[in-house]
Amino acid sequence: MSMQIKAESDSRTPIDVLIPAIEKDLGTLPLVIDAVRKYVKHPIKEIIIVAPKKQRILDLCSKKGCRFVHEDTVLPITKKDIHYQSKTWNRSGWLYQQLLKLSGDTLCSSEYYMVIDADTVLIRPHVFKVGNKTVFYCRNWSQGEYFNTYKKLMGKDRKARLSFVTHYMLLEKSKVKQLKQTIETKHNRNWYSAIMRSMNRTKQFAFSEFETYGNFLYSSSPDRMILKPARNKSLNWSNSQISKSKMSSLAKTYRSISLHKRKDYHKSVKVIAR
Repeated sequence: MSMQIKAESDSRTPIDVLIPAIEKDLGTLPLVIDAVRKYVKHPIKEIIIVAPKKQRILDLCSKKGCRFVHEDTVLPITKKDIHYQSKTWNRSGWLYQQLLKLSGDTLCSSEYYMVIDADTVLIRPHVFKVGNKTVFYCRNWSQGEYFNTYKKLMGKDRKARLSFVTHYMLLEKSKVKQLKQTIETKHNRNWYSAIMRSMNRTKQFAFSEFETYGNFLYSSSPDRMILKPARNKSLNWSNSQISKSKMSSLAKTYRSISLHKRKDYHKSVKVIAR
């Protein structure tokens, strides 16, 4: 019994951590990095910040001991090549960051890498590998359009009844490569182009890297996945409102908090309950 408890509270599986970011994230990014180091119970080989080449970001990477990767060097396309917007919103950068997360197989040296949004702070210990199984944190609602895109991409409906959108996830490089190869074979074009062509770009939330990767794995190996409730809390807080006592109080109920500052995130969207 004690060995099982130990296995679930700690893991020897080494991982890298990949965080796409922009200058607007500098208010929360230091908190995200510190929380990853505190609460991710794996040996962390490297934390990689993929971002525009801005001095403040470079300074933070130096201060926090993170590796900086210029976002324009990761893919053959850059944010300027993505046109995903309407008269009232622009989601080009949002989509670009998802493509960067799916590029971790070319950026990370570890077989497993964790991606986390630059505004999401862990407030409880996390283990992502228990034996040969991977832990996924899930919620019970999502955007219906994510699954429409998934079906166009993969040629089949998603199997999971829960949503994998919880702002962070552990990915396996070989599985990411397999996903991208599957997409490229089916669409006879590069994977990122296929994703953009499969989306309905009139919809503000039309693709999710988390739903796509999670459902891709679930379609073939659900027995190797442990699904846990996400217990993520979205807060419209500033850094000055974050205290240790508030975090401790929140940790009694939640595993993570997302400090959403951007106005476009708060626009009303239709969600689909499962």
